Amino acid sequence: MGLVVAVALWLQLDVKADTILPVDLGAAASFGVLAGAGITVAGPVHSTTINGNIGTFPTLSITGLGNVVLNGTNYNGDAVTHTAKADLLTAYNATAVRLANTIYGPIFDLGGMVLTPGVYNDPSSFAITGTLTLDAGGDANAVWIFQAGSTLGTASGSKVVLINGAQAGNVYWLVGSSATLGTGANFVGTILALDSITANTGATVDGRLLAETGAVTLDNNVIAVPEGSTFLLLGIGMATVVAVRRRFLPCVAKVGRSVL
Repeated sequence: MGLVVAVALWLQLDVKADTILPVDLGAAASFGVLAGAGITVAGPVHSTTINGNIGTFPTLSITGLGNVVLNGTNYNGDAVTHTAKADLLTAYNATAVRLANTIYGPIFDLGGMVLTPGVYNDPSSFAITGTLTLDAGGDANAVWIFQAGSTLGTASGSKVVLINGAQAGNVYWLVGSSATLGTGANFVGTILALDSITANTGATVDGRLLAETGAVTLDNNVIAVPEGSTFLLLGIGMATVVAVRRRFLPCVAKVGRSVL
């Protein structure tokens, strides 16, 4: 079905050479929280809300599940989680080799910036102090990818703000080690962390917390899996059509290189 829809839309939609396609998360896309070394939820009973599925593998420990209002399914350790973890690793590796439009110096603070769609890389770490604004310029399919070689850290009360049609489902944060969201931070996007993820007290996430090998630690948070973009809904169908077109138009898509 994805292929049929993609072909139909291709008659009206031409992907430009510099178009940034969303990250294919596979089975991990439905997870609000996915971990490799367990999930811990602190805080009062029902103080954390997760709109999406959860799971952890190979460590199956989930502590504080009674503190969660789960609007999704707990697939802890089962075949669904196994597949999601494998797809997460595939997505991580594929995203790591995306060609960066902008490369920053070590430990760069994105706070106060207004960024248009693109692939942004810091070989060290990204921080957010204050407000980071993502401006889609009216394009609901605009994509942002942030590649942090090591860590991602957001300050207490920091915000990621979407304007001019930007969608939370089109924002991705690739983290080479661990990510920490500050107290009361309003965060947007999907974190793909190679190690662990911590959301401190009161932090909200319009996105996903996906940790490949480490734990996910929560405390009185709200996490909501965003709706996908038009490109993401096309899924494999669009990817197949792009592959076919590249035989005739080599400039349709760029060949990525490792920037981490």
